[in-house]
Amino acid sequence: MTVIKHKEQRVGVFIDTQNLYHSARNLYKARVNFGAVLRDAVDGRRLVRAVAYVITTEAGDEKNFFEALIKLGIETKTKDLQVFAGGNKKADWDVGLAVDTIKMAHRIDCAVIASGDGDFVPLVEYLQALGVQVEIVSFGKSTSSKLREAVDDFIDLSENPRKYLIGVK
Repeated sequence: MTVIKHKEQRVGVFIDTQNLYHSARNLYKARVNFGAVLRDAVDGRRLVRAVAYVITTEAGDEKNFFEALIKLGIETKTKDLQVFAGGNKKADWDVGLAVDTIKMAHRIDCAVIASGDGDFVPLVEYLQALGVQVEIVSFGKSTSSKLREAVDDFIDLSENPRKYLIGVK
């Protein structure tokens, strides 16, 4: 399929913050430059909405990070980190991201999902069935191959880590 990108195309960007954060940390021991990610995700098109799905902790150390996202024009949706008996932790926004993307589908021509999580394949297929172009922005080294196959376009952040990372070694 040929990917069409033009300046009047309405774009929604949905950022699985935890997925990108952990990929950058595990692959490069660095932090994500969300400004560069957003800029290339939009790619000169008409941004309708950008949403980052983030987790809050009891310590509240993430406040500055959330403020930085807002300054970039990225709306933040927060959820508390769940800690279970035995110490297991869960920080998952997959369903919230999927529902928001589906709710926005009638207002956008293209959905850009910033995540490499293969759990989003059914979402991609559903959006495409509605006529929405779906693109993924993530680190290729940690992106599901099934997700890469399903989308209309893929931006591999691993191809230029210095552009998309802060503190890369």
